[in-house]
Amino acid sequence: MPMQSTETKVLKPTSSPSAFEQDGSARIHIDRVVRKTAVELVVGELRSKILSGQITPGSPLRQEALAEELGVSRIPLREAIRLLSSEGLVDLYPHKGAYVSMLSKDEVREFFDLRLRLEPWLFHESAMRISMAELDRGERLVEQMDTAGAQEWGTLNWELHELLYSAARRPAAMNVIRTLHEKSERYFRFQVVNAPIREQAHGEHLALIVLCRQRQADKAQKALEQHIADAAEQIIAIVDRLLDEAPVRHVSR
Repeated sequence: MPMQSTETKVLKPTSSPSAFEQDGSARIHIDRVVRKTAVELVVGELRSKILSGQITPGSPLRQEALAEELGVSRIPLREAIRLLSSEGLVDLYPHKGAYVSMLSKDEVREFFDLRLRLEPWLFHESAMRISMAELDRGERLVEQMDTAGAQEWGTLNWELHELLYSAARRPAAMNVIRTLHEKSERYFRFQVVNAPIREQAHGEHLALIVLCRQRQADKAQKALEQHIADAAEQIIAIVDRLLDEAPVRHVSR
């Protein structure tokens, strides 16, 4: 009989969980929600400090001090650092720790030089063909960018540019430009934390859409050239400042 009773409990569980099971399930659910929220808060705080230059390129991220400063345990902090590493904002070195990624003016210049050679041509090809419905969608993307955070702004910025170039129907060129945007997304985020630059980008994006509506392809091409050149100048100036403030770092790989 004891064996039969045990089997009955295993094979035919009651449909309603016990109070203990309910409490345990609730605790697990709450723990997961709290942990996720803590990670998101830490990621947002550290990302903001890195992009604003409060934590300079090359600085070590000392977990004990940061955990105390942010009022969290090391578990969400470690996860936050891992996520920031996947965004390219943090470098992880085995047995050495985590450091804010270094910046490169030469890298910025190369990315934007390549963009200047490809994107205006592609935009000129697209400006005479893009539909009014697509331009309406472009305006909605600009509106979304106004309230987007640092991580979302770069994604929306690429969606807008991709939309503006799509009517050119040049898939090989689009793949190259997509890669350039992905590699330089980290630098785009410096624009997001600067309100005047963000406002300027808003106005320039809308101007590009208006020129497309008017089918002024030549003016649209020139406006995009200026837009890209301005962004390069702004980002290089920010990188210059951050590098001046950055500590010297020696990390053996």
